[in-house]
Amino acid sequence: MVFFNIVSYILVLLGALNWGMFGIFDFNLVSAIFMGPRSVGSIIVYCLIAAAAIWLIISPIITNGMLKLRGDRVAREVKQS
Repeated sequence: MVFFNIVSYILVLLGALNWGMFGIFDFNLVSAIFMGPRSVGSIIVYCLIAAAAIWLIISPIITNGMLKLRGDRVAREVKQS
């Protein structure tokens, strides 16, 4: 779950940067990379970003209000013989 949260954050941040560049400079990075706004690559990237945003909305509900970005590591005591 931690992996999905981190990947989702990265995808949503990239999507936000793309929207910011589109709003300020009228430049769509995703469509520039994939040679058009309705190309298969662009549609896949847009769908992945949308799925990541939905995951970030649903994930805290599943985990009782916590969005984990670190794994739970338990410190183990070393037993001396």
